[in-house]
Amino acid sequence: MVKPIEVHIVHAFTQENEGGNPAGVVLNADSYTTEQKLQIARAVGLSETAFVSNSDCATYKLEFFTPNRQIAHCGHATVATFSLLRELGKVSEGLCSKQTIDGNRDILIKGELAFMQQSTPRYQSISADDSDGFANLYERILQSMGLTEHDLLRDRLPSIINTGNAFLAIPIIGRECLANIQPDHEEIGNISEELDLVGFYPFTLDVQDNSHAASTRMFAPRYGIGEEAATGTAAGPLACLLYTQYNIPGPTFQIEQGVLMEPASPSLIKVELEIHKGQIPSLMVGGRARVAKTMAVRI
Repeated sequence: MVKPIEVHIVHAFTQENEGGNPAGVVLNADSYTTEQKLQIARAVGLSETAFVSNSDCATYKLEFFTPNRQIAHCGHATVATFSLLRELGKVSEGLCSKQTIDGNRDILIKGELAFMQQSTPRYQSISADDSDGFANLYERILQSMGLTEHDLLRDRLPSIINTGNAFLAIPIIGRECLANIQPDHEEIGNISEELDLVGFYPFTLDVQDNSHAASTRMFAPRYGIGEEAATGTAAGPLACLLYTQYNIPGPTFQIEQGVLMEPASPSLIKVELEIHKGQIPSLMVGGRARVAKTMAVRI
């Protein structure tokens, strides 16, 4: 009989110990092949599952799989993993690190929070004309979300944002409009494939809590994710965009997500920017996590 694989289910970016985004975490994953990891992630059925192995250049090696492919980085699965490792006594307060297929990143354990480092942000706006080389893309983006130009913040454009993974940030005029988005998952997936995006990250500055900088949603059908409750690798570059182009003061931002999902899973992502002469050479993204349960998977 095949020995069952233990998978820890950890909710990351929780708000007051509720909500958050669940991730699978598999410890001692050194012996599994890439195909086996994909099979496990598919059996777990969550947006991402992290596989933890030994590393000769970092505290641990982390690999992330959605139900249909590997992904370079995952914010909520990183926070989930290092929160679990802290609870098990395998890491302690202070700096440690993760090895990924995209290089090493610092991890900071700070009280009840786990933070992960992200790299220098990159942005590219998408306008309604063809000057940026994206013919008809602006209209396709709006149509894929069930939006019109009047639903966007005035004088603000959708932007590709990237600190390691690429997302399309779409500035929405208000929470009601954000709640009423009707995603065409097939077209969002097509556009995401064309632009090599993880997914679409619509956001509004019309927030539920005035201490928060933005309220967001995330759709990533290209990676088998209908809607996600918390996305640290998107919240990080969004905070950078808000600081550099929306003139929202930093260096700390709190991003709410998951509130408008059905069912709701309120999540809170904290972003701390390193600012040097107006530039952002690095940033840390983190939050709290709750270990919910373990499950057994056979492949």
